[in-house]
Amino acid sequence: MRYSPLITDLYELTMLAGYLDEGMDDTPAVFDLFFRNNPFKGGYAVFAGLDTALAYLEELRFTEEELTYLAGLGLFRPAFIDYLRGFRFRGTITAIPEGTVVFGREPLVTVEGTLAEAQFVETALLNILNFQTLIATKAARVCQMAGKAAVIEFGLRRAHGPDGGLSVARAAYIGGARSTSNVEAGHRFGIPVKGTHAHSWIMAFPDELTAFRKYAEVFPDSCILLVDTYDTLKSGIPHAITVAKELRERGHELVGVRIDSGDLAYLSREARRMFDAAGFPQAKIVASNEIDEYVIDSILSEGGKVDVYGVGTKLATGMGEGGGALGGVYKLVRIGDQPKLKVTSDIAKATLPDRKRLLRAVAPDGAYLMDIMTLQDETVQPGDLVYNPANPLERKQIPADARLEELRQVVMTDGKRTGMTPTLDTMADRCTDQRARLPQGCLRHVNPHIYKVSISRGLNDLRNRLMEEVEQGYN
Repeated sequence: MRYSPLITDLYELTMLAGYLDEGMDDTPAVFDLFFRNNPFKGGYAVFAGLDTALAYLEELRFTEEELTYLAGLGLFRPAFIDYLRGFRFRGTITAIPEGTVVFGREPLVTVEGTLAEAQFVETALLNILNFQTLIATKAARVCQMAGKAAVIEFGLRRAHGPDGGLSVARAAYIGGARSTSNVEAGHRFGIPVKGTHAHSWIMAFPDELTAFRKYAEVFPDSCILLVDTYDTLKSGIPHAITVAKELRERGHELVGVRIDSGDLAYLSREARRMFDAAGFPQAKIVASNEIDEYVIDSILSEGGKVDVYGVGTKLATGMGEGGGALGGVYKLVRIGDQPKLKVTSDIAKATLPDRKRLLRAVAPDGAYLMDIMTLQDETVQPGDLVYNPANPLERKQIPADARLEELRQVVMTDGKRTGMTPTLDTMADRCTDQRARLPQGCLRHVNPHIYKVSISRGLNDLRNRLMEEVEQGYN
């Protein structure tokens, strides 16, 4: 799917025109994309959307129709429109692999190229990466709480438009929801598609039992029946058991039932008891209806017996405290041969200058200990002192027995990808593995442990020096 270059804020185009007019368009520049606070007030985030972003960069070019539209705005000179006709992204991208657990302040993506190309792609990259990272994180939280129960992404009808629905399905898969109800996502990304039927199917027939029987006739080997149209325990489950027996007599097995309303903990317990007593212990109990990690926690704490959770609205919209949007930003960190930083009275919001590496300190048993940002050419090793970027007076040693791993790699040079795109399964497996290696406290949904993200001595010294230079310029 092509992303039009017009999917951008107007100021990206006005700045681009201004750089061209000032002869600055070819000035080398480096930008970092990062967020400051973990979404959902949680202990981590899951990076997603990189492949979508790289596809946008590779295909970036203006059509004649788009150029005609821009010319018609009356804002831009003809020379600028001619310039856009040959505009391409030919820069370098350094990024974290999708499915990696990440934290606030870390450079997820670094864009290096001319000032014109690196500046122009800001809005589109933030649009793609902010949303998919938010949804992958929400899915990971839901799947973590679900434990051994499966999670299906059910959010298409509540997603933010068709494009949003596709992004949700992709990102949710990376976060751990290994199937979707979105058929186009199945087609586009190879995600397994799953679903049942609506209440309207039941209501279209003279009675519930007839509706169940007709559905079982059409889908004898993939039959999941929605049992809460009238009365789950007095009607839905008994009728489903009747159909299950009839299917078995014909050499088939009922896959399960879906409960979409009511007290899901109580109803799932009773459904499990009734199916087991009737000789169908393999029948799955699917729960839907405004499910999220907190609802799952409540169901489990009350002894619910749910095998599969269908998670829709709250996943597709990133709903939840501290959710709704990921506050990713895109900041200039170097122009020409000069490191740059944004200075603010709140040092926690000051940016970190220059090209950087991102390292992860890993314990001998594979557990994650801390992340460290360093200057590109700086040597850092276990035992070195590192600094809290929000409070430089707070220092900590990298554990002496730690192994330092590079988290980022160059994924695009000269506007072309450097390697094969990993599969979604690889990304999803990475997410599952990395969550298991976090400190247990990071996985709490309330008051999580704050994972240490530090900066090296060299990066800390450079930031301090640049801040002093700025302050002296105002005195």
